[in-house]
Amino acid sequence: MKITRGKKIVPRRVLLYGTHGIGKSSWAAQAPDVLFLNLEDGLNDIDVAKTEHLIRLEQVMEALTFLATQKHDFKWVAIDSVDWLEALIHAEVAREAGKPTIGDIGYGAGYKSAMAYWDKILTMLDWLRTESERKLGVILLAHTAVKKYTDPMTDSYDRYQPALHETAAATLQEWCDEVLFASYRVHTRKQDEGFGKERIIAGGSGERLIRCTETPGALAKNRLTMPETIDFSWAAYAQYFTQAAPAANIGGIVVDGSSKKLEVTNG
Repeated sequence: MKITRGKKIVPRRVLLYGTHGIGKSSWAAQAPDVLFLNLEDGLNDIDVAKTEHLIRLEQVMEALTFLATQKHDFKWVAIDSVDWLEALIHAEVAREAGKPTIGDIGYGAGYKSAMAYWDKILTMLDWLRTESERKLGVILLAHTAVKKYTDPMTDSYDRYQPALHETAAATLQEWCDEVLFASYRVHTRKQDEGFGKERIIAGGSGERLIRCTETPGALAKNRLTMPETIDFSWAAYAQYFTQAAPAANIGGIVVDGSSKKLEVTNG
């Protein structure tokens, strides 16, 4: 048995989720030398390296295999988005079972089968992070959903969390080093309606921020002693793991040359 002490510096695993159009892809595009696995086909207006539109699970696995076996200079891989990836997984599970949808597979067996694919994908991503010479950081992007949270200490309440099936959501939340919630800064005030009645009015300037710690209203976590909120920028996030290891190449090892070209076009 080998026992070690001290911090081990490895590339980050971060999941950023938020409402549609808030700028999740643009945020991830600020990461250095990032390759997007393009599942949503919504990157046309962002100048970033991206794969073709991936519409089958087989294509996603091929892209991960490329990153694992071929020489390249990418330091990060971004999956845009994991809820669209989940849809491909569910479609494949349903196809294998000969059913129209994963929900048609009885007793929740389809969702259990889906976890085998998630486990395979996360194993490949972990290998890219820790075992390959590239040592890629991983960015997962997701949309948000409002779901009821059952708290054993108090009454149940609604909160924001990634728009994934509960089993997959729990697995990804545990796997990631950071789960960050992108939202807008909202201010509320009370307005007197008369006759002893009040109503709450919400307002804001459109300022975006990232919530780094969990609140009753939103799931989040981090392993970097980050504050409750940070600015909506990659630099605001990156400074925390850069500070933790100023001499480390967090992005991974750059490997020059290519034995297999990945076609990237402009425009």
